[in-house]
Amino acid sequence: MNSTHIILVRHGRTAWNKVPHFRGRKEIPLDAFGRRQAEATARRIAASWSVEAVYSSPMGRAQETAQAIARQFDLPVITDEALLDMNFGDWQGKTIDEVIRLWPEELRKWECCPGDVVIPGGESLADVRARVHEGLHRWLEQHRGQWIVAVGHAVVNRALLLDVLGLDNNAFWKLAQRNCAVNIITDTGKLLQVTLMNDISHLQRYSRWWR
Repeated sequence: MNSTHIILVRHGRTAWNKVPHFRGRKEIPLDAFGRRQAEATARRIAASWSVEAVYSSPMGRAQETAQAIARQFDLPVITDEALLDMNFGDWQGKTIDEVIRLWPEELRKWECCPGDVVIPGGESLADVRARVHEGLHRWLEQHRGQWIVAVGHAVVNRALLLDVLGLDNNAFWKLAQRNCAVNIITDTGKLLQVTLMNDISHLQRYSRWWR
């Protein structure tokens, strides 16, 4: 059986990537720089792989990134709730400084042991991992032997990579996910492998803004 490949991409830069916020379900569009990143990522994918489906989080910043990729292959973007960003509940839209002032103990725990935290009014990493696990295996079943793209968010992508690698959720911070990073998950028919992770080589001309 031919291997199945999922090209997992993080969306391009937004204004809230420059001054870190807990973005989550807040709609923040790509900025002009993020749109250039998305186009560069689309060109890189089109030059390297033959893609047969493009999935995206419902969030606008992921949709815009996915649309840039899908145009290269004349494909529609398939919206999938499995890729939806983490629900940060009461933290959503707040800066790190604001959160540390209001929830100092919870934020310290998020920074050291994120797998043990349930965000006030929001999700846990276990919740996110469960839905991306379901999405991953659904895509693999529906697209056997194909290359597909899935565009998500830093938290979602890390949760998916943790799941494939069989790592504990507290290893979350050990996996980097820069804006428009490319990862590849391969199903050989016998095992799942991460064959590329956090690759931003196609963004070298934008090196000042690797985030």
